[in-house]
Parts: sequence; structure tokens; C-alpha cells
Amino acid sequence: MYFIDVQGTLISDEDKSPIRGSREFLQRLNEEKTPYMIVTNNTKHASSDFYAFLSSLGFEFPISHYLDPLMMLESVVEKEGVAAYGTDEFLKVLLSMGYRFDYEKPQSVLISIKANYTADEYAQIIDFLLGGAKLVGMHETSIYAKNSKRYPGVGAILKMLEFATSVHYTVVGKPSVPFYEEALKRLKEQDSHAEFSKVTMISDDVKGDLGGAKEMGMKTSFVLSGKYRSAGEIIPSLKPHLRPERVYANMQEILEEIG
Repeated sequence: MYFIDVQGTLISDEDKSPIRGSREFLQRLNEEKTPYMIVTNNTKHASSDFYAFLSSLGFEFPISHYLDPLMMLESVVEKEGVAAYGTDEFLKVLLSMGYRFDYEKPQSVLISIKANYTADEYAQIIDFLLGGAKLVGMHETSIYAKNSKRYPGVGAILKMLEFATSVHYTVVGKPSVPFYEEALKRLKEQDSHAEFSKVTMISDDVKGDLGGAKEMGMKTSFVLSGKYRSAGEIIPSLKPHLRPERVYANMQEILEEIG
């Protein structure tokens, strides 16, 4: 059984093209009727649109096998009084979902990813948090990769804001417990015997996705097709109990190993 990340795992961070072996890996799972969930931290596109995009690239899987943070958001953040930060695409998706922005006295501060956060934005966010607003992250990624550059991910930004304000944060997507529990619930629809100990999480985010998965009892496989150029960049600095069981160059290597 598998939970499978998308960005940097199935598709390239650079041009969004399928990574070597990724489509074939899903085909193998479909042929062998192996239970799996595609678990992505997509926030730039409506869930149905991103699913359709993956389908257009040749990834064949039913929508019931797909989960992203936008599908969980309404259970975490009320639609009124939100100060949202992220890409223009993310803000447009929120508006289409009925969220109403408030940059005066918000009830919640919602953080997503973008490369060009400004000092003034951080100052505004800090004022809102010190004024009583809740801090919510769409996910808790460690690094954001774009245009061959690596930026602090949402997880890094959340920890900075928590340190600055002592306001604890909530995470909507990976690697939050509710997100993984929802993914497991959907996996059980494929196999009623599914449990975390039987799941292998595959991702390029070894600190965020995989660390959280290990803490919930999953096995983990780290692919080097996304955020990191080598295992040596990050694994030696991880606590031993959070290190992945396996490291692969890409999905093709995993496919070749399972035969």
C-alpha cells in the first residue's frame, strides 16, 4: 500500500512534466490492484482542476484515490475573516471556494507558499497574530523548489512565525495527523485492512512528508527527483528515527526494485 506525493515525485518541479517511471509505477499499481492514494500539497489549483491536469499528463487513477489540502480546508478554517498569503493562483482558488478576506482584523492567518514573501508581509502577519488571529498553514513543507532555486517552505515560515509570536500553528495538509488519517480512511475504501503500518509513503520532502509519516508508523521512501540533489544534503542532519528506510533517484528505481 502506498501514499504517493506529486510535486518532485511524480512531476518535475521545473516544468511539471512526468518524472521518469512515475506513470509506469501507477500503471503497475493499477494492474496489480495495489491500494494507493495520491497525496499532494497542491494549493495553486482547485482540486478538480489539478486532478484533471494530472490526468492530462497520462496519470491514470480515479478521483477517489486523490487528496489535497483544499479538500480539508473547510474543516479547519472558517470562511469569514481570513488573511491569506500565497500565490495569486492560491488566493483566486480561495475566493472561488467562498472564502472572504479580511486584512484589518482577521480571525485566521492562512499561509501558503510563494517565493517572494516580503518583510512588510511578515510584519503584517505578526501584528495579526499578536492581535489574536489563529495561524494556519496549508501544509508543512520544508523547502519550496522553483526555477532551480530553493526557498523556505511553508513549514519553515510557520516555525519562524511561531518563534516570533509564540502562537502555535495548525496544518491542513501533509504531514498533519488529520490529513494522513483522511488519506487512510480513503485507502480503507480500497482495502478494509489498510493501516498505517502497511503503508509506504513516497516523497521528495524528507523532513515534512516523510518525517510525519514515520511518526505515524508508516514506512518511507525518499526520492531525489525534487527538492534535494543528494541524500547527503539532508539525511545526516535528521534524527535517526526520522530517517527514511529507502532512498531512490526517482520512481523508475522503485519500479525496477518491485520487479
